Amino acid sequence: MGYKLIGLIGFAVALSLLVSSVGAARPGGTASTTAFSNTALLLDSGSSEPAVTIGPDGTAVFTSLSWITFGTNVWKTAFGGSPSFQGIPDNGIVSGQLGGEDADVDIASTGTLHLTTLIALVNPPFTAARFGVSAITCRNADVSNNFANCNAQIIDTTQADRPWITSDGATVYISYHDSGSSTQIHVQRSDDDGFTWTRVADPITGQGGLTAMSTFDNDQGPIVADPTTHSVFAIYAAGQGGLQKAKTANFNNIVVSRSIDKGLTWIPTIVFHAPVNTPLNNVFPALAVDPASGKVYASWSDGHTVWFAASTDHGSSWTSAVAVNSGSAATALFPWVAAFAGKVDVVYYGTTASSKDDPTAVWNTYMAQTTDDGLNFVQTTVSAHANHVGVICTFGTGCARGTRNLLDLFEIAINPQSGKAAIIFTDDTLTTYTRSDGTVAPLPQVIVAWES
Repeated sequence: MGYKLIGLIGFAVALSLLVSSVGAARPGGTASTTAFSNTALLLDSGSSEPAVTIGPDGTAVFTSLSWITFGTNVWKTAFGGSPSFQGIPDNGIVSGQLGGEDADVDIASTGTLHLTTLIALVNPPFTAARFGVSAITCRNADVSNNFANCNAQIIDTTQADRPWITSDGATVYISYHDSGSSTQIHVQRSDDDGFTWTRVADPITGQGGLTAMSTFDNDQGPIVADPTTHSVFAIYAAGQGGLQKAKTANFNNIVVSRSIDKGLTWIPTIVFHAPVNTPLNNVFPALAVDPASGKVYASWSDGHTVWFAASTDHGSSWTSAVAVNSGSAATALFPWVAAFAGKVDVVYYGTTASSKDDPTAVWNTYMAQTTDDGLNFVQTTVSAHANHVGVICTFGTGCARGTRNLLDLFEIAINPQSGKAAIIFTDDTLTTYTRSDGTVAPLPQVIVAWES
């Protein structure tokens, strides 16, 4: 099924598609049936790299990055409903400055909506542009009147990249990369539900050999808070010290760093180590905490297999890594993980092709579920049809045109009221647009999949 957009078609058209998928069990697992309804959120500007959060009352908020124009798109709905487009909150936080470079979203247990986005701070000439990190706070997740009731500010104006956000009650954390000098991971904390911010310690700094190994040599995944212990965790993929630094970006270690004092100090643990030059950053490593038990779960991709490890002692030790994807998802990328009340869901893009670089690869969106901390997984197809055909590049801005339409991630969240999942992923097969040079190209859009 295809749709064509040439120029502007009007803001926010919804296309509903229904798919019921039978879960395929990994050896030793038990097959089950999981049904998803798919709703495409079509925008004339297109969108990609989506995120999702679900609040304590079941309110779901989705974000994506605009494809043609600048800005972060935001939708809101009750779980299972039809998402309503709310607008773009991050353009003009500083007059004339543009958002939508990266984004993440969180609804705290307080009901407050927290967004962080990457802002292009342009000082003419354009070569002097730098990226800043925004913090957008909306009481009671009130995003009405184009975010008029929200507080928006920029908390870092230096060279920054890929911000993430999490909360533990009224304590909120934003982490982001220092993209200008060291690729250190910076963390800021708010103790008043996102209204004022203080810089705390960096998870990589002060860790001896691990600091040396990771500086200029890491890919940062999300920051995640644990409401059972009030700890906070940061995950990243790191290289192999002098063997790799400034030579390759094939980071062969997965590290989770934990703070028990609200970010003032950090203790890192290597979750997984692979042979040198094994790339475990395809793209971001993912992390989740089960708010019921405090168990921590990590997932990552080596470009072929999505791996999974669990910690039952708050990140001090980890199980041996197990493969997640199987069957028609022979090659899998872009993992994301969510956990609630003993159920853990891992999502990824998968294909039957043996390589992510196969130009004929046909990709779908998958979810694998475990209820025994990774001993068994049941894999389900989420997408109603293929969401991408061809190469998926994981090298960021170094990718060839057309191979990075899905950008670098998509997300899943679990409704705490029902235990069911909401997934938002990118599809570049639905619409097209005409570039300035006259060529017609895919226009990526995002699709919400509700577990029914």
